[in-house]
Amino acid sequence: MMTDPIADMLTRIRNAYRSKKTHVDIPASKIKAQIARIMLESGYIANVKYIDDGLQGMIRVYIRYDEKHASIIEGLKRVSMPSRRIYVDKDSIPRVMGGYGTAVISTSKGVLTDKECRSMGVGGEVICHIW
Repeated sequence: MMTDPIADMLTRIRNAYRSKKTHVDIPASKIKAQIARIMLESGYIANVKYIDDGLQGMIRVYIRYDEKHASIIEGLKRVSMPSRRIYVDKDSIPRVMGGYGTAVISTSKGVLTDKECRSMGVGGEVICHIW
């Protein structure tokens, strides 16, 4: 049994772009699908596909590279962990790398980016930072 599946997802993506892989397969869950959706909408990854294997399913994340074959993602950091949850209110939503990166926040309105949380005026649990 895995203790922190979101940290496992981020580590798989980090290992894939560091070894110049085109894609990585991750065991599927609803929260992982939402994190992948945010990464796709923010332009950090090229594409996301759901693969039905008859069991849990897999999320295939296609890594995005620039013309010099360097990854668009420079870093991924897990913030809130099962052993230590990090919550923020609407006034203390973090800015990743001075606004250059994206904070992924789980709110009562769903999984949102830091910019969406500021515009909607909601806080929640900070899942990870992407830059």
